[in-house]
Amino acid sequence: MKTRIITAIVALIIFIPFVVVGGLPFELISILLASIAVYEILTMTKQSLFSVNGIVTMLLTWLVVVPENYLTWLDHFGLSVIELIFIGIAILLSYTVFSKNKFHFDQAGIAVLSSFYVGIGFHYLALTRDAGLYYVLFALLIVWSTDTGAYFIGRQFGKHKLAPHVSPNKTVEGFIGGIVSALIIAGGFFYFMDLSGNIGLVLLALIVLSIFGQLGDLVESALKRFYDVKDSGKILPGHGGILDRFDSLLFVLPLLHILQII
Repeated sequence: MKTRIITAIVALIIFIPFVVVGGLPFELISILLASIAVYEILTMTKQSLFSVNGIVTMLLTWLVVVPENYLTWLDHFGLSVIELIFIGIAILLSYTVFSKNKFHFDQAGIAVLSSFYVGIGFHYLALTRDAGLYYVLFALLIVWSTDTGAYFIGRQFGKHKLAPHVSPNKTVEGFIGGIVSALIIAGGFFYFMDLSGNIGLVLLALIVLSIFGQLGDLVESALKRFYDVKDSGKILPGHGGILDRFDSLLFVLPLLHILQII
């Protein structure tokens, strides 16, 4: 517990200034976090970063996560981002032919899916900060209040297992408790901070966001269980890896924009 607390304090001391400043510094930290998360997936799936597939996967991630305004230089070469992504995917698939079965189609699929799964989430992290500091805090509150409510309600009243094959400790009661907690805490924050939007529609959206936040956590749990690892990484002692800390946000952040809360 002591290690977890110290790590959390240090991480917040490092992360908060970037959130407050926003702009390019925050965009750079988003790219860095995405890079670490993809590295963690490569490591979990026994793929080396310093290989053809590892390098192409990282480049694909950068193409997805980097804000569009920094990629306008591609116009000078008559290229679009989607065309560069296709080239990257073509290289990965071609490598399955020449790697002598050291790299196969399943691994190519992991590489492409990972770059989009992580890249899109962190891309929207930067876009959310561009919309305003309070929106980042709102997104964090959705995840934190959901996690906290699910933990305490599940611990106190949990009887029915939610997904025992993936996460044995999670319960249906905790799942519902997380949603209620998000409605009260994140909904209250949205209302009292006077963020733009109809509070009734926002509360309905919060139900969806809380559900998908918990699904994001379960998705990462399923990934770790399949590859038989406890944590996605070790960069945050007591907390695991970057993917462990951002798994819910990777689902919540894009949905905030899709549901037009931002």
